[in-house]
Amino acid sequence: MCTSLIVLLELTVANTKSALKRAEIAERNRLRNKAYKSAVKTLMKKYLSAVETYTANPTSEAKQEVQVRLSEAYSKIDKAVKRGVLHPNNGARKKSRLASKLKPVT
Repeated sequence: MCTSLIVLLELTVANTKSALKRAEIAERNRLRNKAYKSAVKTLMKKYLSAVETYTANPTSEAKQEVQVRLSEAYSKIDKAVKRGVLHPNNGARKKSRLASKLKPVT
């Protein structure tokens, strides 16, 4: 058992076995959701830095890097939406904002 679950078991006010189990499941899901959201943010930052590099020096290699970063970010956003971590509109908004960053450059 991971330490956060042990701490949760000590801090929870669950009186029944089922309530305790729901608290464990909620904590597990919270950590999974946190990991997805963090990965989405990281990939978005990597994409934005690639766009900045491409704007400063527009080469074919830089453009290819931008496309790779964009597809990685899109993929992670779509997976987060599919798993219910992000609301579909939230995912669409993130993807739209990423696409709009590249539009003025090309």
